[in-house]
Amino acid sequence: MKIEEVIKSTVRLDDDHKIILNIMYTQNLINENFNELLKPYEISGEQYNVLRILRGQKGNPANMSMIQERMIARTSNTTRLVDKLLLKQYVTRKVCPANRRKIEVLITQKGLDILTELDPKLLQHNRSLAKNLSAEEQHQLNTLLEKYRNK
Repeated sequence: MKIEEVIKSTVRLDDDHKIILNIMYTQNLINENFNELLKPYEISGEQYNVLRILRGQKGNPANMSMIQERMIARTSNTTRLVDKLLLKQYVTRKVCPANRRKIEVLITQKGLDILTELDPKLLQHNRSLAKNLSAEEQHQLNTLLEKYRNK
């Protein structure tokens, strides 16, 4: 369905305007589906992102600024997200012995277990969203989005 039909626009939209509307509408659709998937685990998309960043550290601690740099939504309050994950026992936090002003964060086995359980569900989620695109179209879409995003 064309974006004009989705938003019931009665005026002609320029392509640059339609691109933004299409991206925003698609992002909202993806987020709604993603949040539904995470709901039974009582974690947010941002908390999930922190857990994935920490898993990628392969047992090495990450400090708050490193986590913040790797976040998809960089406006997230990393300290608050880590605090919530700490309460759920998905992460541990300690003061860095080399620099007492730094906080080091590690994912726990419980956090790794949640990600292991979520991995196949997210893979299925991603595949279902991309099912109408061929492999070549998926590659082309990624290329175009990266080109569009880079100023």
